[in-house]
Amino acid sequence: LAAQSAWTVLPLVVILVYSLGERAPEGGYAPALTLAQYANLPARWTAFANTLTLAPLATLLTLLAAYPLAYWLALHCPPRWRLFLLVLVILPFWTSLLVRTYAWMILLRHDGLINSVLLSLGLVTAPLELLYTPTAVVIGLVYGYLPFMVLPLYVAVERLDPVLVEAAWDLYASRWAVFSRVVVPLTMPGIVGGCVLVFIPSIGSFITPDLLGGARSMMIGNLIQHEYLVVRDWPLGSAVSFVLMAIVMAAVLLYYRYSDRSAGPVEG
Repeated sequence: LAAQSAWTVLPLVVILVYSLGERAPEGGYAPALTLAQYANLPARWTAFANTLTLAPLATLLTLLAAYPLAYWLALHCPPRWRLFLLVLVILPFWTSLLVRTYAWMILLRHDGLINSVLLSLGLVTAPLELLYTPTAVVIGLVYGYLPFMVLPLYVAVERLDPVLVEAAWDLYASRWAVFSRVVVPLTMPGIVGGCVLVFIPSIGSFITPDLLGGARSMMIGNLIQHEYLVVRDWPLGSAVSFVLMAIVMAAVLLYYRYSDRSAGPVEG
């Protein structure tokens, strides 16, 4: 266990040390002890702003798309079809994310399927600018991480006690009251878990923003790749990576804090 912990912590220590160094004249890392790299982060605010806007938005849209699907699969889907449909949910993971992202590029480009259908139906008079936009990035993130949201929600809804829902109906609660005051609170652990599982990979994603968003939608993952591989400014890339890890850690701590509250003793 100690050896495993060391292998986990050691890369983080290396990144921290690099983030306190300087860029060597030929690129890479030069030993130093400075916070200059962190002071330079505001100049890269665009990547942070895009990430802190697109990642939460993609997480919210993924939740809105996944909740009805998970609810139907858990409570209304015929049992003989349930396993097959769950396999279909995770089926995209059997294909490389790069391949799936290229498929969305084909769908969203000027002469792609989406614009062709819209033009043929007369809904638009000119092809829409879909590719290389923030909208394309959000679509790619929602599609790529939808299974991460569906599966925790499915487990949470499946554990829902139908007696509590029936009791709400017996007390003449409206549909919205049953959903908002009974179903949602009881499935909140699945909602929080799914949001964490989608938000964390979304803020570190670089393939989807790079291919679907282009230079106008650079996110933190793209910035790290650019600093390490293009500019070869390893200290600055390490500083960005360390800030990204801090954001991820904050999300994880919020999840565990909520989990501890949900798992607290029940008084009765």
